[in-house]
Amino acid sequence: MTDSEEAVGKGYCTHREQSDNILSCRFWKMDSIPISSLELTCLGSSVVLSGLFFYIYRRKSKTVGKLKDAPRLPLDKQLVAILNATPGKSLRYVIIEGAVQPLGEPLRSQYQENCFGVIQKLILKEHKLVWNNIAHSWMDSEKTLHQQVYTVPFDLVTAHAGGSVRVLSPLEASSLHLEVVHEKFHQAMHGFSEIIGHYLSGEKPKGVLETEEMVKVGAVLTGVGELILDTDGVVKLRPPSDGSEYFLSPLDFESLLGEQEGHARVWRVLAALCGLAGATLLLVVAWRHYKRLQEKREREQRRREFERMSLGGLGVRQSAGEEEEEGDGEITENACVICLSRPRGCVLLNCGHVCCCFRCYQALPSPNCPICRSAVSRVVPLYQA
Repeated sequence: MTDSEEAVGKGYCTHREQSDNILSCRFWKMDSIPISSLELTCLGSSVVLSGLFFYIYRRKSKTVGKLKDAPRLPLDKQLVAILNATPGKSLRYVIIEGAVQPLGEPLRSQYQENCFGVIQKLILKEHKLVWNNIAHSWMDSEKTLHQQVYTVPFDLVTAHAGGSVRVLSPLEASSLHLEVVHEKFHQAMHGFSEIIGHYLSGEKPKGVLETEEMVKVGAVLTGVGELILDTDGVVKLRPPSDGSEYFLSPLDFESLLGEQEGHARVWRVLAALCGLAGATLLLVVAWRHYKRLQEKREREQRRREFERMSLGGLGVRQSAGEEEEEGDGEITENACVICLSRPRGCVLLNCGHVCCCFRCYQALPSPNCPICRSAVSRVVPLYQA
């Protein structure tokens, strides 16, 4: 063998080895689970969100159960006797309703005359339009510039029974909806140069919203929490020591219970939707993996059938290695159009093209002819005299 023939032979061997490595990598990918990084991220997110929403739902459902089991006590003078007869002089979770009465001087509204309360919240918010490059439009945006909350001690009382309960830590309570007593929007005024600057910066201030919210004197509140008799003989309502949810709401008890049941249903639906999304994604991945395994089995079956037909028709050739040991000129003239190292050894039906070896046909991403792109229904060996 001359040096040039040896170099050509080494080139063919190197090309064939690279082709074999590519095919083996392709088959390895087919064996692995077909799930992308995006799908894996979505699956993990659905599992985490489903667990989080279910945890919140369980807490809400427990709160609803405690609200249903909590006793409703009237605000009368019998409360002191009931607490004295209770171990520890406390009731862990009770429901009371009464009108708000300040202990001293109430808070006065800064904007409304003859408006007094026990909790006052002053809010100053800036509203502006911000350019969104993704949506290519101006979007509303708001920012809290200032917020201040003032409180004074107050009781819940009833006029006819003469009982009272001191409310502790009212700002820690849930469902404490303050009444808006003042709201005014101060629109921003801009000159021509400022308008140009707004378009260049992508922000257009609209103005400032001034709001005052209060719990007014005389407002009826529903309180749910731990009731205790202090050493000074005053009945007090405070956040439960066992971590249960503390409520102060302007709603009556039935409305408060319905509101909490609605919140629990919302979290349950969200948990179910996230869990369903994760299960659906798992089914899609499992179905795709099953289809790929089925395609691999069918491809392996076609390969065995092809080898059986090839050995039955050629009889003389004992292995694929003997096929590759034919003359270099024949391989060059009749080389596979894909790997360029093995001879063309199969006929693609129904189009009838003879263009590749069987291994390269197996490595095609789809069963289509590389020449005319028509679907291949069957592959038969090529017999050459």
